[in-house]
Amino acid sequence: MKWYTPYLSVYEKPFSEASQEVVENIKERIARLQSDKPLVTVSVIGYNEEKHLLACLWSLSEMQCKYPVEIIGVDNDSKDRTAEIFKATGVPYFTETQHSCGFARLCGLNHAKGKYHINIDSDTMYPPKYVETLVDALEKPGVVGVSSLWSYIPDKDHPAWGLKIYETSRDIYLYLQHFKRPELSVRGLVFAYNTELGRKVGIRTDIIRGEDGSLALGLKAYGKIAFVRKRKARAVTGYGTVGTDGSFFNSFKNRVTGNIKKVGRLFTSKKEYKDEDSNLIK
Repeated sequence: MKWYTPYLSVYEKPFSEASQEVVENIKERIARLQSDKPLVTVSVIGYNEEKHLLACLWSLSEMQCKYPVEIIGVDNDSKDRTAEIFKATGVPYFTETQHSCGFARLCGLNHAKGKYHINIDSDTMYPPKYVETLVDALEKPGVVGVSSLWSYIPDKDHPAWGLKIYETSRDIYLYLQHFKRPELSVRGLVFAYNTELGRKVGIRTDIIRGEDGSLALGLKAYGKIAFVRKRKARAVTGYGTVGTDGSFFNSFKNRVTGNIKKVGRLFTSKKEYKDEDSNLIK
């Protein structure tokens, strides 16, 4: 059985189908985790994530972490029961009325009390040692940020063997890329960083995608962006952009082709990037 198997019982399900016993257990465990003097803040962002948030919080409630932690939420002005789930599980949350990942992540950062900030996507589930493993990396001299990897949930359209091939090739590319351009190997769902430096650099709210990479680019001026490949720091999520190319094969083909065209990134570093007009929020 996979570590995330129990959480699938509420994943992709409306909140009304969740048992009260599960909700109460999550609430009790989260309450035991919360510290008044956290070393690390975990902020969970969500916009209309009623069908995913409870599974995410369930996974976080079972974390095993030697560091003091606080868990907070950011409701990006959802129209479903996202805010209600935060309330039911006892997670302190803030409402961000300006819609975008950038605004939601910035809200979490602004309210973080910990020395380190780990921003969590609410459609993703995290293994028990996830937070501890990332903080272990952040505690090393010269490290200002750390990124890890993620897997997808196998289903009838995405068999486990196909996912294994896809994820292995992607992981190798991201790992090789991080030496020269760590900012391009960062993804918001698996990213942690020094809170003070994060506030100094800032999170962009004027772009549709890439606010996490932009933050990593700014942080790079202050130290190293570490890359963690350990399985205990490997999150599990839904398909998101993987499904935008149609079939799984097309998604794999398009990404391989795109990475081949951009192979020069493996050998050169960069200090700034030009924004594409299509990615700007107008």
